[in-house]
Order: sequence, then structure tokens, then C-alpha cells
Amino acid sequence: MRLATLRTAEGTRAARRDGESYVLLPHSDVSGLLNSGENWLEAAAAADGERLADAEADFAPVVPHPNKIICLGLNYATHIREMGRDTPRYPTLFAKYDGSLIGAHDPITLPKVSDTVDWEAELAFVIGRAARHVPKSDALGYVAGYSVANDVTVREYQRRTREFLAGKTFEGTTPIGPELVTADEFGGKEPDLEIRCEVDGEVMQHSRTSDLLFGIADIVAYVSGIITLLPGDVICTGTPGGVGDGRDPKVYLKEGQTLRTVVEGLGETVNVCVREARV
Repeated sequence: MRLATLRTAEGTRAARRDGESYVLLPHSDVSGLLNSGENWLEAAAAADGERLADAEADFAPVVPHPNKIICLGLNYATHIREMGRDTPRYPTLFAKYDGSLIGAHDPITLPKVSDTVDWEAELAFVIGRAARHVPKSDALGYVAGYSVANDVTVREYQRRTREFLAGKTFEGTTPIGPELVTADEFGGKEPDLEIRCEVDGEVMQHSRTSDLLFGIADIVAYVSGIITLLPGDVICTGTPGGVGDGRDPKVYLKEGQTLRTVVEGLGETVNVCVREARV
């Protein structure tokens, strides 16, 4: 099943894709659906009602206001090497705030305070039920589904301190969507999907999610030992090699460029870079 959060004249609505249209669900967004009860999947599958044609869909972030956005750094060997870092023994965690999230086709805001904005194509997943101290063997059962994200990063601010947060949560920078593909579509296994990032049609990153150092089950087990994961929480799993900051010379996003992020079977985000007004 493919779920989305769509903007309508009355506000956002959760929706289920049905062929060339979306069935609007009685929830304000996908998080509301996931928090509606243990039978959310069956309820979403059975729902019928008002529809929007695919061509009319205006995608909000697939989860607009998650309780938590948890991200992983240094989770592909190729990215670890290009950034000159040691292979971590444990998942490298940082966070974002929901003000950073944008929809699959929304513009990316290049902040007026820096010209060092970089791309990071990622597989994201969303938690489907509360998870605390979950063993790795059971961890995939807590995943609602998978989506496409780009952890757009302001490198200058990322490096100002030892903590990543400042460079990772600039407002209006992080596309996620367009849809959440539910975990049952992958037969209870971790997906092995091609992941690709393009800037103005030029391929910058190309890898597979099976190359993750810490996989989905590892991440759920580790993070749930720290804090309770809640339905609708978003976790971004890290980026492969090919970022602009790892190139010689370094390359960063510019106004007017189009950033396209594709994950096999999940869809794509396509976002034009727009410069924040320099007031």
C-alpha cells in the first residue's frame, strides 16, 4: 500500500493511492493514521470516499510533524571514506526539527547565511507502533513503511561545532515523500533498493540500501534502547558516497538547480533550489 499526506483546500489529509487517484482518509496526515489504532493498515486498505486525481496531488511531507526525526551519519562505507572519518562502532545519531521538512515537490530553501548547501540522498522509514527495548529479531515489525528523503546539509554550520544539528535542520531544506510504501510490501524483510541523487540531471550518488553499515533492524533496536519510538517517528538512515563536500573541488547547490532523489520502488523527490531573501 502507498500512503501520502496531501494538501487540500481544507488542510492536509492522509490518503491511499488507488490506481491513478488517491482516496482521502479520515485523518489529517499519515501520522494521524498510524496513531489511530493497531488496525490502521486494514482500516486504510478498506477505506473509500472522496478522491483526488494523481495529477491534482499536492504532496506535503509524508509525516509533516513527527514527534521525532532521528538521522544517522556515517552509515555507508563510501561516505565514511570520502569524509575522511573512522568507521563508527555504534550508530551516529543526530536530530532534525519538523520545520526543516518539505514535500516531495516543494522548493528547497538555500539559506542566506551560507553557500555550502549539500545533498544527501537517503532511505527513510517511519515507525508504526510504540517501540522500547526492541530486540533486533523483532525490530522490523515496528516499521510502518519506507520513503524517500534528502538530508540537505549546510556544511559550514555542521562544522562549527562537534555536533551536527546546526547544519542539518535549516528551515525548508529536507524533502521527504512523496509516499510511504508500507512495510508489508517487502515481505517482512529489509528492502535492498537502488538509491540515486541527481543535480540538474547529473548523477551524483548511486548505491544500494543493502550497503548500509547499520541496517533498519539495527537502528530500531539501538534507538529504542535509548528512547521510546512512537508511531509517525521518522528515521533517516544515512547517505552513500558522492556528496558535494567530498569532491575535489567541493561542489554545492546553487539557486535554480533541481535536486532529484530516487529510491527504487518508493518514488522520487524533485525540488528546485530557491535562495532565501537576503534582507
